[in-house]
Amino acid sequence: MKVLSSSSLRRLLPVLMVCLSLVTSPLMAQTPQPQPQPQPQQPQVQTMIPAPPRLAAKSWVLMDADSGRVLAQHNPDERLPPASLTKLMTAYLVERELNSGNIASDDLVPVSERAWRTGGSKMFIEVGEQVPVSELLHGIVIVSGNDASVAMAEYLAGGAEPFADIMNQHAARLGMSNTHYMNPTGLPHDDHYSSARDQATLAQHIINDYPNHYSIYRQKHFSYGGIDQPNRNRLLWRDASVDGLKTGWTEAAGYCLVASAERDGMRLISVVMGTASEEARAQESQKLLSYGFRYYETLKLYDQGAVLNTPRVWGGDRNELKVGVDQDVFMTVPRDRNEELTAKLDIRADLTAPIAAGEQVGSMEVRLGDEVVGERPLLALEPVEEGGFFKRIFDKVQRFFANLLGGFFD
Repeated sequence: MKVLSSSSLRRLLPVLMVCLSLVTSPLMAQTPQPQPQPQPQQPQVQTMIPAPPRLAAKSWVLMDADSGRVLAQHNPDERLPPASLTKLMTAYLVERELNSGNIASDDLVPVSERAWRTGGSKMFIEVGEQVPVSELLHGIVIVSGNDASVAMAEYLAGGAEPFADIMNQHAARLGMSNTHYMNPTGLPHDDHYSSARDQATLAQHIINDYPNHYSIYRQKHFSYGGIDQPNRNRLLWRDASVDGLKTGWTEAAGYCLVASAERDGMRLISVVMGTASEEARAQESQKLLSYGFRYYETLKLYDQGAVLNTPRVWGGDRNELKVGVDQDVFMTVPRDRNEELTAKLDIRADLTAPIAAGEQVGSMEVRLGDEVVGERPLLALEPVEEGGFFKRIFDKVQRFFANLLGGFFD
């Protein structure tokens, strides 16, 4: 029998150590379950959900502001005249410029004759005046000032037409595929249109992207130049949970309203377009909001930055990667069914360094029973740099044996 020398044993020792590490450590590190959802303390009676209400309107949408789930809809993508709902985009772009630091709230905006002469609803600014940006933003949102909208368009883009081009670029960026703007006011034009779904999407961005400006939308009155005007959103007086957003009317558009309300931490957005009167748009919006709050709830499943998994990484300066989500994850579900929520992680196999922070490495699917109610990308929450030479060689050997042994159990 051949006897191995001590030098031969020393050469075999690293391979033996690799095999031992494979036996004593788990091979499949890519499929742990996500953190469990809290279970109810006692059995709950499932809420029976009726069909959504039918409204006296051309189109409508009810959306949760956090999850983006649409709870009720009718002709949501029909292209209709938006009237002064247009000013939601005008205001959004003003808020965007304020947040970016490109303009300041106390910047003085000169009022041109064109702005002063613009027809329709007015803030009543005068030719030659210099009006602070903050005052014009209030005039756009609260009293739907066409004169204020044109003045801001001229200040930001040099005119109403180039400003409309910017509006269209941002509409495309936000995924508003059934929207096209010809002006910043909503005054009628054959090529000026939007949809209920697009208006809900825009409202969601106004609420979530620039929350520091959102308080303007709940103000009931605005005074400028000694003239006091009320906000035309009647729900602000009728429902304490309603805090926005904007009304609109032209003969072609009918009476429109984008409203939002928050109750017990749940925020809903309703859009109704093409109703017959001011009272009708308020009543129909109230029906949608009442339905959503009565029969649904929105749950926060994961916090931004939550670590949902730590899969094995090969060839890196560390062996594990923290995987999770880069924003809060909300899901809107029928009331009293939260115990049916499950999440499944699908993480890319054989993760190899280098991996950059923010790189997508998989996806998460959330189900309510058998129904898929949401999907989110899974991202690397930290970078993993390439390991040193010997680390990479060691990982290649270990990976070879992992794949080899894994094949025996297929």
